[in-house]
Amino acid sequence: MSIKRNALSVGVVGAACLAVALTTAGTANAHGTMTNPPSRIASCYAEGPEHPVSQVCKDLVATSGTQPLYDWNEVNIANAAGNHQALIPDGRLCSANRDKYAALDWPRTDWAATAVKPGAFTFQFRATAPHLGTQTVYITKAGYNPTQPLKWADLDPTPVAQVQVDRNTVNGSYSYSGTLPQRTGRQVLYTIWQRSDSPEAFYSCSDVDFGGAATVSSLAAPATPAVAAAPSDAQIAADASRSTVAHHGHGGDPGAPAGQPVPTASAAVGTSAAGPLLLAGAGAIGVGWATMVLRRRRLEAVRRDV
Repeated sequence: MSIKRNALSVGVVGAACLAVALTTAGTANAHGTMTNPPSRIASCYAEGPEHPVSQVCKDLVATSGTQPLYDWNEVNIANAAGNHQALIPDGRLCSANRDKYAALDWPRTDWAATAVKPGAFTFQFRATAPHLGTQTVYITKAGYNPTQPLKWADLDPTPVAQVQVDRNTVNGSYSYSGTLPQRTGRQVLYTIWQRSDSPEAFYSCSDVDFGGAATVSSLAAPATPAVAAAPSDAQIAADASRSTVAHHGHGGDPGAPAGQPVPTASAAVGTSAAGPLLLAGAGAIGVGWATMVLRRRRLEAVRRDV
């Protein structure tokens, strides 16, 4: 009886270990940014990190290099836990107070902008690794001056959109409705994605233009204002190996080479149709292993008796 119990225990443990190994293997990229209206980093990335088109994106690459653009989906704070204002000082909202993304905080009027008008608006957030949490979108107050660093006090405390998100996306994006208030000229939409399954949060700044009177800039505005664009799925896939944050957890994983498979959370079993099949297969292999061990130990016992 003890032999059977031991063999069965070995089989169960083997099945469990194999199930974990199978369900944690995979590739997942972190994590996301607003793409409608495109965030500053999404728009510059869409222009191409190696050959940006707009002057502000050229200046960003000249100052910070191309890596921040290849890591367009990682403007985050791993341990935010809702303490956004305590962790991000005025003037550093767009970068989430990370030096790597400091150029995103530049108070310039030549960031590519999306033309909008008051009323209903459909937001789209590209999530390369969906997470449970809340996405909240704020807009700057009337009279916002885009030539000054963005401060918390510049944001209208009433969100223009707020939604609970889960691990289910449509074509890799979250899509939800909001309402834009009356504004004129250039404004900024500030998005905070606070995860509920982790203290991690993500941030983005999207420039929009309501038309009408605009604040005079100390920097000459381009003759033809650039229109913000979002990166395509093809571009994201082609550049995946250039990212240094290919990880499902909290920001970059320094122990994993960029573009290589990284273990993902076992919770993925519950959100993937393949999960139960993997567990079933692992269980079958485990039972087979248990049977083999049992037979071997019986044979050894017979030999000892002889």
